Amino acid sequence: FYDIGIAEILLMPNSRLINQSVKDAGFRDKYNLNVLGIRRKKEYILHDIKDEKIHSGDVLLVQGTWNDIARLSEDQSEWVVLGQPLTEAAKVTLDYKAPVAAAIMVLMIAAMMFDFIPIAPVTAVMIAGLLMVLTGCFRNVESAYKTINWESIVLIAAMLPMSLALEKTGASKVISHSLVTGLGQYGPVILLAGVYFTTSLMTMFISNTATAVLLAPIAMQSAIGIGVSPYPFLFAVTVAASMCFASPFSTPPNALVMPAGQYTFMDYVKVGLPLQIIIGVIMIFTLPLIFPF
Repeated sequence: FYDIGIAEILLMPNSRLINQSVKDAGFRDKYNLNVLGIRRKKEYILHDIKDEKIHSGDVLLVQGTWNDIARLSEDQSEWVVLGQPLTEAAKVTLDYKAPVAAAIMVLMIAAMMFDFIPIAPVTAVMIAGLLMVLTGCFRNVESAYKTINWESIVLIAAMLPMSLALEKTGASKVISHSLVTGLGQYGPVILLAGVYFTTSLMTMFISNTATAVLLAPIAMQSAIGIGVSPYPFLFAVTVAASMCFASPFSTPPNALVMPAGQYTFMDYVKVGLPLQIIIGVIMIFTLPLIFPF
């Protein structure tokens, strides 16, 4: 059902099918297609089609699998296929596969969450992707490649070396020392706020993954420097790196919707910055309640 579609084909004036009956045209024998109707100028012919003579300029409505319809485009001398059959086929949602895809996704998340499952997160993602292919949750590998936003992947991959560069150059130690020296004397809450908003600020310019890799050791050293538990500081880095809405470069979802919505950098700042500040204030007072100092 999901692989069957309909399309219109316009006969060329020099087509060999002119003056032949629909039955003799051989659409069913050669292309596995059924002719459902004929549009001839302003007239629609829907009954007793098999014996109807085909005229020049007729538009035939054919039915069959999307692949068979696409094969019609190989013979441009006889007819012209109206529209883009394969593009229309890609829009058909395979909703009957939704439970299978959901089950695979739940298993993938479970494998990544629970330590007693001896599967690395990267391996779990690769296995889930392979299962999606084997169970037919999408039509082919080519369609999967078309959904990949390569700009976002290159952007995120290019940001990751920045964390290593800052660590090798000693910039991370300078930041950590500055936080402890400047804010540690005012108490752990103020230092937590400094770690949170430092992470939030840096996430606006480099990816959240790179920021988390960079700020996690800084947060831990800062907590140890004033003699408190590092857990609220590490979770502050986690939340701040994930809750950056004021930049298109911070997280993959932000980068993915930017070209689709034709957003500018200022669009993210106008909407995301106030929300980012509000969430930051809430987290600073909430994290110590969940993970005491």
